[in-house]
Amino acid sequence: MTHITVEKRTTHTGLIIAELTFVDESILQIREYIDVELSVERLMYAYQYMNASKELIFRYDNTGHHKKLNLSTYPHHKHNRSEENVIAAFPAELSSVLGEIEKIIL
Repeated sequence: MTHITVEKRTTHTGLIIAELTFVDESILQIREYIDVELSVERLMYAYQYMNASKELIFRYDNTGHHKKLNLSTYPHHKHNRSEENVIAAFPAELSSVLGEIEKIIL
């Protein structure tokens, strides 16, 4: 099952929210806040992947709430299996997140 919502915020910005359910009932929640004034620019993103019981498997995001961890990729980071297990991660792209999920499912 797939749900997609697009919310226009200003003349040039909007929020894309989506939820994808995979064959094993795992779920990927997607949030991207984008600016399209000159080109498509992601201002904020979060890709949260959970198992069928809605337990976190991973989440990539660029929320600036982990500054004190001194991550080399700040504000980009990954939560691995828990909210507290935060590691450095380069900016995530949806295609690479889907590839990571494919490896987990298969």
